[in-house]
Amino acid sequence: MKYKNAREILPAPLVEELQKYIQAGYLYIPAKTKCRKSWGELSGYRKELDARNTKILSEYKKGASVEKLAEDYHLSVYAIRKIIYQK
Repeated sequence: MKYKNAREILPAPLVEELQKYIQAGYLYIPAKTKCRKSWGELSGYRKELDARNTKILSEYKKGASVEKLAEDYHLSVYAIRKIIYQK
């Protein structure tokens, strides 16, 4: 998240009103619920994880052991089991 100077983007009266509540601090303004992106949506990391998890499940169905998958993907046995049982 990039910080922006309120004076550069907000009208002066609004900045003055905000200064009644906070001085020289950071103020987080959340996105509207409808505008929020889900985790990993902007970076594409969610798609990468989904592709990896699909590959793990496929290898498991072909006979790969949970322990071997954990070693190959550098994950814990618990994490591999979680991936397998979620799909």
